Amino acid sequence: MTVHLVGAGPGDPALLTGAAVEALAGAEVVVYDRPSMDAIVALAPARAERRCVGRAPGRDALPQEEVNALLVELGREHDAVVRLKSGDPFVASRGGEEARALRAAGVPVRVTPGVSAALAAPAAAGIPLMLRQLSVTVTVVDGNDDPEHGAPPDWEALARVGGTLVILTGRGRIRRIAARLIAGGLAGDTPVAAISAGSRPEQQVLRGTLADLPAPLPPPVTFVVGAVAALDLTTSPEAAGARA
Repeated sequence: MTVHLVGAGPGDPALLTGAAVEALAGAEVVVYDRPSMDAIVALAPARAERRCVGRAPGRDALPQEEVNALLVELGREHDAVVRLKSGDPFVASRGGEEARALRAAGVPVRVTPGVSAALAAPAAAGIPLMLRQLSVTVTVVDGNDDPEHGAPPDWEALARVGGTLVILTGRGRIRRIAARLIAGGLAGDTPVAAISAGSRPEQQVLRGTLADLPAPLPPPVTFVVGAVAALDLTTSPEAAGARA
């Protein structure tokens, strides 16, 4: 019996790793978070049981404690359980919590790394997180600053770090986050890019500044803060000239 914590990448099935595809092909049960993963879940055998534990129309997400218990139960009953996690299982994800619960229950865990949206979404938007002339550091932050979920980020301290800031799961709090970053010393005209559904066909990218944030976009949204957020290296020079 093994529970495979599998990184599902940023959403485009083509960005799955070979190890993720292999794990799905051998799955007896697949546990996943949202209907948008359906194209990836479809890679599992038709006979595999499917369990959606995330929010769906007319249904709330299963509390994390119940997800942990479900994984322990399934892991004891089946030889191959795949728990799909968006991006990488251990980056801005509760994969770590699930792994700890499984280990505590004596259920073997195997982790399959995935491409985190922290890296993939900016790349798909043409934003280099590190560019020697502009930024040589990158800080990835979980934007969920609810104290009930652990110690909230010290945004003022992060503002003083400099470089590029990548904010995950911060869509509903971005205005408060921007205000605290400015209070910490970042200029109001610091570029900000908002990337919705990075790497997927429905990807949208809007740019603004900390003082004039991009308009709200549908989730999931990855925010990039810093000088590099103003760049779009996927646009041809001809298209850029025409747009200007």
